[in-house]
Amino acid sequence: MIEGVALKKLIRHSDDRGFFMEILRDDEELLQRFGQASLSKSYPGVIKAFHYHERQDDLWFFPCGNAQVVLYDLRPDSPTKGETNTFYLGEDNPGLLLIPKGVAHGYRVLGQVPAIIVYFTTESYRRDDPDELRIPWDDPGIGFDWTTKPR
Repeated sequence: MIEGVALKKLIRHSDDRGFFMEILRDDEELLQRFGQASLSKSYPGVIKAFHYHERQDDLWFFPCGNAQVVLYDLRPDSPTKGETNTFYLGEDNPGLLLIPKGVAHGYRVLGQVPAIIVYFTTESYRRDDPDELRIPWDDPGIGFDWTTKPR
């Protein structure tokens, strides 16, 4: 796994009424500090990639739909520089993914329904100085193939 990335598997407590699931607790120390919580919806087949941050860490959760999440370590001094990690997250595989600053990240919505992502950051978004650095989804330096392969 890329240095500094963490995956917390989420546990559903189900009964005949539905389920309950904790997402994030203050005693887990996944985030160094809390900055902002946000929500976004993406339609089937959409690829939102790649971007990275210089100041903030992200913590991603997909409560609805499913996504293929791709991380690429851009950090020059990281022992995992140049490595790629792929995660499959969503309602079929609930988890909370910590993405450190300097790690490029993006996702592709899988299946026939939209995906909703709820994400937490260590910094609040600043319109006058956004911490959003973009890389094309098909960047040859990353070289990730987003197509689903028959297996």
